[in-house]
Amino acid sequence: MELTSSPLVYLVAALALLALVATVLCWPRLARRRPVHLLGRVGLLTLTQLLVLAVCGLSLNNAYGFYSTWRDLLQPGGGQLALAPAGSAGRSGPPVGDTLVRPTTEGGLDQVTDLPQGRPEDVGQVTSIRVSGKESGLSDQMFIYLPPEYFNPKYARERFPVLLTLGGYPGQAVHLLSELHAPQTVWELQRTGRMAPTVVVMARPTVAAPRNTECVDVPGGPATETWFAKDLPTALRSAYRVSRSAGSWGVLGYSTGGSCALRLALRDPGAYGAAAALHADYQVQGDWSTGDLFAGNQQLAQSYDLGWRLHNLPVPRASLLVVSTRTEEDYAATQQFLATATAAARAHPDLTVDSLFLPDGGHTFDTWRRELPASLEWLSDHLQPAPDREPRTG
Repeated sequence: MELTSSPLVYLVAALALLALVATVLCWPRLARRRPVHLLGRVGLLTLTQLLVLAVCGLSLNNAYGFYSTWRDLLQPGGGQLALAPAGSAGRSGPPVGDTLVRPTTEGGLDQVTDLPQGRPEDVGQVTSIRVSGKESGLSDQMFIYLPPEYFNPKYARERFPVLLTLGGYPGQAVHLLSELHAPQTVWELQRTGRMAPTVVVMARPTVAAPRNTECVDVPGGPATETWFAKDLPTALRSAYRVSRSAGSWGVLGYSTGGSCALRLALRDPGAYGAAAALHADYQVQGDWSTGDLFAGNQQLAQSYDLGWRLHNLPVPRASLLVVSTRTEEDYAATQQFLATATAAARAHPDLTVDSLFLPDGGHTFDTWRRELPASLEWLSDHLQPAPDREPRTG
């Protein structure tokens, strides 16, 4: 039973109720002052309280996604793997048994009930996969959407653009399906011709749960930037017919995922050529969820300050979309970053900067869902068609 499954919460809640009933029924028999009766009372009270706390903890975890799997909970840092060389992956559909990409039942895909229904060649396909990285040693569960064209023999030699979609912290990858409705929106835009056929990967930025690593390489800790900039593209290219060109790879995210999207595009333009950031931060803010990400190295911390990078370091070839609302509390910081980015774009034509603001809305899924279609259309316009094709066989 998955850690984030509703049946687990119901089961533990039922056990807590039974423990409470047992306590009430057995209390008169344990009223004596003998040690065995005292231990019985303490045991019943402790069991009931532990079960009630378990229900609260599971419910809180389901809502915020601190741990998405039993692996995260029981093996913190368990993403450190010894990996064999990548094998040959299936190319006509989702891979089976690939070294770096494996199908999995993790993630709660069975709980998402509003995905397009039909044959993969008609509506595409969403599957749950576990991806492992060679350089970072990290491993995580995520979802991948393959468009209908991926299964059409007419496109058998075509490679597809890729859009990495990142959620916030804390949060589970499944929230991109159940709350943001990313694959549902992508399918509707592609069906109506407003978005080119694109492979969409849906992941969480919290690869080293429960720590919020803000998609940076932590000195002596998780190499999260390496995971997203090197390991993930390498793994996906080993298993799917996706483009090998950075110009055909983009990244979209909200909240922490939006911050990661901008960092990846500006720091790793050889991996992602375009980014759309919904309600992002532009500096890495240290707090209880991050700890000291840079081990006191101020120069390293400054290199992740996006405004400072654009003002002081070479400007990369990238396309950026900044999305927010005029009532968001960090509206002033967003305007300041846009001023810096726009000035950099005027001086360096390789950089493109656009923005989209709704008149109102907060840091909520309701707002992000309203912003998503226009953001996806913008990304589709800025992702280059894959310039490479599969080699002929036979």
